[in-house]
Amino acid sequence: MPVLNRLLLYGVVGGTAAAVHIGVLLLLGRWMSLSLANPIAFLAASVAGYLGHALLTFREETGGRQFARRWLLLQYVVNISVCALLPLLQAPTLVLVFTPTLLNALIWSRAARFSAKVRQHKNGQPPLLHADDLGLAEGVDAAIIDLAQSGRLQGASLLVNGPSAAHAVEAWRDLADPPPLTLHFCLTEGHSLPNCPDLPTGFGSLLLASLLPWRRRRIAPQLRTVLQQQISRYRQLTGLHHIRLDGHQHVQLVPLVLDAVLDLAGAESITWVRTTREPLPEGLSLRLWWRSLQTGGLLKWLILQLLSGLAIPRLRRAGLQTNRRFAGVLFSGTMFGTALRRSWETAYSSIDIDRASQPVVLIHPALPNAVSGMNQNVFQQSVAFFKSNNRQKELASAQQL
Repeated sequence: MPVLNRLLLYGVVGGTAAAVHIGVLLLLGRWMSLSLANPIAFLAASVAGYLGHALLTFREETGGRQFARRWLLLQYVVNISVCALLPLLQAPTLVLVFTPTLLNALIWSRAARFSAKVRQHKNGQPPLLHADDLGLAEGVDAAIIDLAQSGRLQGASLLVNGPSAAHAVEAWRDLADPPPLTLHFCLTEGHSLPNCPDLPTGFGSLLLASLLPWRRRRIAPQLRTVLQQQISRYRQLTGLHHIRLDGHQHVQLVPLVLDAVLDLAGAESITWVRTTREPLPEGLSLRLWWRSLQTGGLLKWLILQLLSGLAIPRLRRAGLQTNRRFAGVLFSGTMFGTALRRSWETAYSSIDIDRASQPVVLIHPALPNAVSGMNQNVFQQSVAFFKSNNRQKELASAQQL
């Protein structure tokens, strides 16, 4: 679109939003104080700008669809904050007038670029659909193998100390074209090594131990022992020499665990480690954002974004490969329906890249009553997780991708 046309449309939409602001303010001012009416009027104007710029000004980038709702929230919060702060700083009139205008232009143009990027991804290379916990129980294995057999699954992670691991590998080998397997390093439950009594049984306590030098010194040798045992068991079961590695509850990203992985990478031929750099999906409803907040997915996403940001440079320096993007933390345990579809769409790549770098979308599918085949004493956390019928919802949604 020519620059002049875009500026004209931007001015029309901006003027309409300003008119909405004034109109709502005058209407509400009859029944409430200005301090209450103004934020409501500002919200109405923000919605007008949000819709107008998405559907008119930046239609080329959005394809006539709305921006992701978080851009509306960002624009509203930034404008309210700036308009409250500038008068306190006794800013000149020109600054008071033009600062919100410039901020709005920046926010809506960034939203447009984001929308254009998402549309390019949808026309590019699809991500890899991946399932964790193969070997945990027959009901889990059957769901994963069914997805692989139908061609919908491009990889799975093997829980080598799971009760059905050996049978799962045999069934995997019987597939006409078995996708790659990955070692699912399990540290917080199920390692069953009596000489490692100090290992934490939760992600949070493991992360805390990484920050305490005296805990690190005590745990590090035990952690290394568990990792070597599981690598040995993985090779025994699969016959594979090169190791692709991820972690149960993403423990591979905890700095203390990553230290051990990198120390052993050369000797144990570890070539790839999964990271969880997850872009926020576009077009999520407020109900889905609330679900992510309720289930702790948003907090988990924040922590793992930080840990992935720290891990990726270390992996690159060590010559290990990793996936460029990921999906499955924000809605961990609830990757079904719209959440899975939006995450899948956002994970597309606009260019063709090698398999090791392709984005990974993670699910945890299972058949009903899968927990009946689990070792309920050793895998207590997984039993609670797989009791949910969300596992069947994830299976059904994956079958429909």
